Amino acid sequence: MTETARHWDAAYRGGADQVSWYQDEARVSLELIDRLKLAIDAPIIDIGGGASPLTADLLDRGHHDLTVLDISRHALDTAREKLDARAEEVTWVHADLRNWHPTRTYQLWHDRAVLHFLTDPQDQRTYTDLLARALVPGGHAIIATFAPDGPARCSGLPVVRYSAENLSALLGTDFDLIEKRHETHHTPSGSIQPFTWIAARRALSMH
Repeated sequence: MTETARHWDAAYRGGADQVSWYQDEARVSLELIDRLKLAIDAPIIDIGGGASPLTADLLDRGHHDLTVLDISRHALDTAREKLDARAEEVTWVHADLRNWHPTRTYQLWHDRAVLHFLTDPQDQRTYTDLLARALVPGGHAIIATFAPDGPARCSGLPVVRYSAENLSALLGTDFDLIEKRHETHHTPSGSIQPFTWIAARRALSMH
């Protein structure tokens, strides 16, 4: 196990409902997914999905081609336990995103709070390269990071804060911005974390 994986396993052992990014309902994610009007059988991958409620929410809506990737095995185990028998309907990938090699493509790449932990420019390039490999032409990306007025650190680690314009620039000209949002997330401890969200569509043909 890598040092990074140990760090995130330790973060989740205090309780998945106690980590700062915990949310009872994936409200903004679901609203943006509604905006995209995805087909029920659209392949969706949740990057860093861990113990997020999004997978259960999507299963409730009838989506049935779901993949969850997380560096923390503890987080994935927690999510599977919550879903009980429905966990068998989901593909679970235990991997460090930076070393992951997608074996298929998806119509939606969803990432709430992974990208902002990639502070090394090379890791950011790896992220955008993976996004290009994993997402079909015409597919969509929903990405959430700490906003410019958000915290500079989280879980003891430095982060990169993004505006919607920063995120669009990182994705490049092959993506068209569909929607942007600023969300004020209330953590379980009562503090506030401002988030930037974007939904973007990948061009059908590359520039």
